[in-house]
Amino acid sequence: MSTPRAVVVRRRTEYDELLARHGTLGQAEFFLRTRGQSVDPVRERHERTGAAVAAVLGAIPAEWRRAEVERDELPRFLFEPGDVVAVVGQDGLVANVAKYLRDQPVVGFDPLPGANPGVLVPHDPGSAAALFAAVVAGRARIVERTMVVARTDDGQELRGLNEVYVGQPGHQSARYDLAWRGRSETQSSSGVIVGTGTGATGWCASIARASAPDSVLPSPDERGLAWFVREAWPSPTTGTTLTAGVLGADEALRLRVSSDSLVVFADGLEADRLLVGWGQEVSVGVAGRGLRTVV
Repeated sequence: MSTPRAVVVRRRTEYDELLARHGTLGQAEFFLRTRGQSVDPVRERHERTGAAVAAVLGAIPAEWRRAEVERDELPRFLFEPGDVVAVVGQDGLVANVAKYLRDQPVVGFDPLPGANPGVLVPHDPGSAAALFAAVVAGRARIVERTMVVARTDDGQELRGLNEVYVGQPGHQSARYDLAWRGRSETQSSSGVIVGTGTGATGWCASIARASAPDSVLPSPDERGLAWFVREAWPSPTTGTTLTAGVLGADEALRLRVSSDSLVVFADGLEADRLLVGWGQEVSVGVAGRGLRTVV
């Protein structure tokens, strides 16, 4: 058996971003002060996050291998099959890393209890040593959360933990033919969202409240998805009758592009996206593998 590797995933804090933007702490303080704000709360959250990351790193057994990765580095980072992935940050950071994993267990740590919902980062950093030991020993309780996958007709694939978006890069009018359960319709809309039960409290929830309030959204471990069309536009050539529905484990929502270029991205990471052109087809459904989270 190979030596386990712990991969600690984090993202830059607001404090890091302020320093990157303004160059020095003094300049950042001046910028905030002239707007009636203080850098102190931002620095305090930064320090708490740093302490949480240090606690998780310190809990990794000495004989394990280890790696640290920033969110922006995820598309270029190579995860190994036996990795134990420790995410330290907001719930959304778990979604950001999920698309790059294949069966590796994820342990989510909340550095700022009370500031985050804590659904995907339920653990205190102080429990890291016990959790790492439980994962390797096979004693950890693991829940597999359903993921959504988009596939293009030229073999590209993109997975998401919360949702997949298909539409114009600027969220303007996208034209396509939508097909679902033997029905089809030519549409012009602000894009199509296909979400999981994990994402049912986010983007999908807001769309459902506005356009399909009677929708029943899936649970996080349910092998099903919900889909919504944003702002479908009625015209002599485009319809608005197919705007929401559900997908079972073996179903797919299909879109044939009739715009110059559309994008497909997952979980809000627009930089990591697929491009599809006129005449191409995108098929969206339940991913074969979900995200294994330690609860």
